[in-house]
Amino acid sequence: MEPIRSQEEVASLYQRHVDMVYQICLMLMKNVPDAEDAVQTVFRKVMEYPKPFRDPEHERAWLIVTARNECRNQLKHWWRTRRESEEVFQGLTWEQPEDGDIWESVLRLPEKYRLTLYLHYCQGYTAQETAEILGKNPSTVRTWLVQGRKELKKLLEAEAYG
Repeated sequence: MEPIRSQEEVASLYQRHVDMVYQICLMLMKNVPDAEDAVQTVFRKVMEYPKPFRDPEHERAWLIVTARNECRNQLKHWWRTRRESEEVFQGLTWEQPEDGDIWESVLRLPEKYRLTLYLHYCQGYTAQETAEILGKNPSTVRTWLVQGRKELKKLLEAEAYG
């Protein structure tokens, strides 16, 4: 069976989206080696995906959902549930370099807030688009954005005064 995407197409897709996929994986896996493994698996799945992408937005959404699902699958794996400790997270940056320290606080938020905040503020998706990507109700996503911001504010204030 002939692959649907050429090596050049996969390489181009990788160049366009590897940073976004890596940040999602790193945010969910919380350590560099596992995030890198997840990114590799996501792009392997791109090569195996039998259908063409409708447009660039479908391509991005597919990668986001696939990255999230791959990370969730890895986190549920029996090996991870028996690990005593995880590496300390390092390497994720906010869009603006001066805000790099924000990620340490963002990573302490529950996954639903982390991913929702990332998709909204870093990737520029609306609440409606984020809801479609995550398969959630738009009002749920808006609630998660409000709650995530509140929780992040609490964490940042605690760090500033702690």
